[in-house]
Amino acid sequence: MAEAIRLGRMTDTMDEGFIAELSIKVGDKVKTGDAIAEIETDKATLPLESFFNGEILHIAAKKGDTLKIGDLIAIVGKKGEDFSELLKEVKDDKKESVVETKEKTEAKIAPSTAVKPEVQKAEIIAPANDGRRIKASPLARMIAREKGVDLSQVNGTGEDGRIVKRDLENVLSPSVAAPAFVGKENSRDVRVSQMRKTIAKRLSESKYSAPHFYLTMDVNMDNAVSLRGQLNNLLPTKISFNDIVLKATAQAIRQSPEVNCSWLGDVIRYHDHIHIGMAVAVEEGLLVLVIKFADGKSIQQISDEAKSLAQKVSTKKIQPQEMEGNTFTISNLGMFGIEAFTAIINPPDACILAVGAIRQELAMADNQVKPVNKMKLTLSCDHRAVDGAKGAKFLQTLKNILENPVSLLL
Repeated sequence: MAEAIRLGRMTDTMDEGFIAELSIKVGDKVKTGDAIAEIETDKATLPLESFFNGEILHIAAKKGDTLKIGDLIAIVGKKGEDFSELLKEVKDDKKESVVETKEKTEAKIAPSTAVKPEVQKAEIIAPANDGRRIKASPLARMIAREKGVDLSQVNGTGEDGRIVKRDLENVLSPSVAAPAFVGKENSRDVRVSQMRKTIAKRLSESKYSAPHFYLTMDVNMDNAVSLRGQLNNLLPTKISFNDIVLKATAQAIRQSPEVNCSWLGDVIRYHDHIHIGMAVAVEEGLLVLVIKFADGKSIQQISDEAKSLAQKVSTKKIQPQEMEGNTFTISNLGMFGIEAFTAIINPPDACILAVGAIRQELAMADNQVKPVNKMKLTLSCDHRAVDGAKGAKFLQTLKNILENPVSLLL
């Protein structure tokens, strides 16, 4: 028995659909679940599936047609089967639907109602004045009905002049053309300085020859913040958080000396002295200034020496020996608001400590939730010389010192 494939309601607000693609022709065999068309609805383009098995005997629609719910798309049945009665039923159904629609429309525009003329025009999508059929997407028709737009007065920019959503938007909200911007491509080459070449060479060798791994730990800095405030009220020069971290790192290395080493290929050299390298950004790149025997110096002495070295860099009076001999390096980007990062190991060191910004966050402290000053530390290690357990032990030691900084004054 021949069956009619009709357009069904594919979304809850759909009342018509546009055939974006029709993938069947007379004589094709289809089965239940086969996609036979792509239907553009008011929400999306969806596949239309066959609910019947058989051969396509008749096709009533084509690509580009806009159909109402229930309109015939195709007839499926057995090869050679007579489907004239089914076609007659479909035509009768359509006539009844047209009469019913007309009655409803007349009721809507009866004199007793207060419907405005322009709304009436939107409710009935009529042919254009010259008799041609208006091509419009279902979504465009829906917008036209809601906004009272006469589609015959709208220029379509879709396929074959079809009116689409953007055409209605242009009518409802005409955009003011912005002045054309004319750009000009331009690039410039800057000679690579010898310093930058050396930095690039050393860091490339480090990154690709030393197997890096990274350990990160959060530190409560409340006590360190308090200590800095007290010291700055007593000492003649201001102490920075970087000075406190330098001193704490030197002290932590003294307690966990396994990270104070260098990979030399045939041997691992462990250093008894602690020379802390301090990474400083300059115009040409990055310099590492070295505070030697940092574990034996007070916070005040470290602060003074750090300021002195930085001054020498700015006045180009820094000496080569003041940038050599580091056994461990610190890179601090906290002053730029960077919360956490990973640094590339500075040869010949086996480790470098990346210091982030101090930030406030809510946390449990003294059995209550309150703002706590936190800081992230990330240790980069050369796995050839320092194992994970050794790096973790050092970070735990450093964390304990920073959270209980009174030992820095001893």
